Order: sequence, then C-alpha cells, then structure tokens
Amino acid sequence: MRLLKVDPSGVSLPAAPTQTVLEVDENPLIPPGPLEMTPENRDDDDEILKGFLQTWAEVSKTRSKNTEKELSSIKRGSVTSMAIHPSEMRTLVAAGAKYGQVGLWDLTHQPKEDGVYLFQPHSQPVSCLYFSPANPAHLLSLSYDGTLRCGDFSRAVFEEVYRDERSSFSSFDFLTEDASTLIVGHWDGSMSLVDRRTPGTSCEKLIRSSLSKIRTVHVHPVHRQYFITAGLRDIHIYDARCLNRSRNQPLISLTEHTKSIASAYFSPLTGNRVVTTCADCKLRIFDSSCISSKIPLITTIRHNTITGRWLTRFQAVWDPKQEDCVIVGSMAHPRRVEIFHETGKWVHSFLGGECLASVCSINAMHPTRYILAGVLLTRQNVEKFSL
Repeated sequence: MRLLKVDPSGVSLPAAPTQTVLEVDENPLIPPGPLEMTPENRDDDDEILKGFLQTWAEVSKTRSKNTEKELSSIKRGSVTSMAIHPSEMRTLVAAGAKYGQVGLWDLTHQPKEDGVYLFQPHSQPVSCLYFSPANPAHLLSLSYDGTLRCGDFSRAVFEEVYRDERSSFSSFDFLTEDASTLIVGHWDGSMSLVDRRTPGTSCEKLIRSSLSKIRTVHVHPVHRQYFITAGLRDIHIYDARCLNRSRNQPLISLTEHTKSIASAYFSPLTGNRVVTTCADCKLRIFDSSCISSKIPLITTIRHNTITGRWLTRFQAVWDPKQEDCVIVGSMAHPRRVEIFHETGKWVHSFLGGECLASVCSINAMHPTRYILAGVLLTRQNVEKFSL
C-alpha cells in the first residue's frame, strides 16, 4: 500500500511535503571594507593586544642576537604562505592559513606564552603574503576568496585593497618600490594591475595572459617593468608597459619543463638568474641577465619534488641576502631543508631534529639576518613554524 501511495481503503495518499534544504557556505566571504585586528585565539585585554601590535608597528635597525630553534603552531587548518618581518631587533613571522587566517608570531614572547595571534581577514586559503618594502608595518595578504588586504599594525586594521568575488587569486608582487602598484595573478590565467593610490577596491586593468593558470608572479628586482609568471607547463616573462586587456603575448617563454610547474622567481639582487621548480624532480636555473627573445638554461638540479596529495608543493626560493643560493624543502630522511648553489652544488642542509620532524614545504629567509623560517606538518595535522 505504501509503495502504491494509497491507504487500506484504496484512497490515494496526499503527496509528502517537500522540504527545502538550505545550503550553508562553510566559508562565507568576509564582508567588504576594513576589519579590526581582533584575535580569534585569545581573550587578551586591549592593552596586551595594543602592545603586541605596537611591537609589529615598530621597525628598528638594531641588530639582535641569533634566535634559537623554536616551534609554535596554528591549530586550525594548514599553513599556505609565510613571510618574515625585516626588523633586526625582533624576530617576527607571519603565516597565512587554509581557512583565511593570518597568524602573527613574536619569537621574543615570554616562556609561558606561545606568542601567536590569529586573525581572520579572509575566508579561503591565503596564497601569498608580503611585508610592504616601503612600510614594514603593512602586511599585504592575498586569498583564493578574491580579496587582497593590507594589515596596518599602527592602526590595528585590515584594509581592503582589491576585491573581485568572481575571481580566485594565486599570487602578487610589487611593481614599484614604494609598493603603490601591484600585479596580481589569478588562478584562471588572468592578471590585475592594482594601484593602491586609487580610491575604491577595483583594479586599474584586468588583463588576459597567454596562460590557462597562474601559480606565481614575481617582479624583476632592478628592471621592475618586467615580471615572470609560472603557469601549468610554461613560464612567461612580460613587460608591464605593454599590457592590454586582450590576450597578451609574453616577451619570453621558458618551455623546457616537462611536467607541472610550481614556481618561478628572479634572483633577489640583480635579477640575473631565474629559479624554477617542476614536478619532474628538477630545479632549473636560467640566465636572465639579458631580457631578450631567449633565456638560456645554465643549471639543472635533480631534487625530489613529489610531495604527494597532502603536502604543499615545494617552491625553491632565493636567499634574499645573496644572488647565488636557493632554499628548498626535502623529502629525504632525516627531514631537512636544503640549500643549493646556482651551479647545482649542494651547499648546506638544515637538520632540525625534533624541531624538524616532518617535511618542511614552505620556507622563508630573513632579508638581512641569518634566520630561516619553515612550515611543517606534524602527525597531529598541526602546522608549525620552525626556526
């Protein structure tokens, strides 16, 4: 009877009422506009928070002693990006997380505290973090959620710089030394030119690249009109002066890669070298001293770059203090972070013992001090900073 939808007397049963299922977005977009810097992992009083933010706002040129190896953690979601504050007085590290958090870690904290404050300026992974080269009290963060924000520690607020809810952002860099103009890479292969001096949160120009996807964007440190983009299989160099809204052709294409590319970066002092990381287990060094139609490959370094599904992909980065050394995570045991010379020669391995008990995928070097910060995934699925 039930299957025939009739009662015992043969009368048809009324149709069952339909229930509307409301879909709940687990990561709703953060509302537009500025956000106050309110930590979500602490109940500290205003004076303690003000003191913490004041520490980040102050920039000193006074050198400090070397920092011992330390650990701290973000308890919610994995770390997806990282930057070290350029201060020479304190050791301050910022990290972006999978669920849109930005964590700030002060290594000069008291022993009874972990020194980490967590904020929520985004709703999706924070893919890129940079301290402003013009004002280190500003931390710019880029997210998959289509927003770019500037954390101003002196005002305790995350200002919204650029917003496009129809896009997903992957990487950005500063086109000018005063950090007023930025180039933003999108996961769909688009690029945005953003001028922070222009009122509002829209871009100056939305540009179509010749790539189907952009993983990283990096600006030449000397000739800042040039920038390099890493796509799925190709790496392109563009001239920002020649960009238009339609499909843009690159000045140079690096096509030597046989599998998926993770990153491409100019060397930090002169831009005369480019390092790329590829899933074919090779790091490649190119001679970019002359931006012409062809950039020669000068070194190939064999290195296991297969991190698997659950780990962040390796990205070889330059030591910002010198022109010829790259830093990259390693799958080798015991766990380590390795440094290679541009000639391919192995230079050094950081072996951290208990402080480096698992793969360290994301790494950053201090711009003037000999400090390396890394991110590792523990067995308890807690991302940790390690120095």
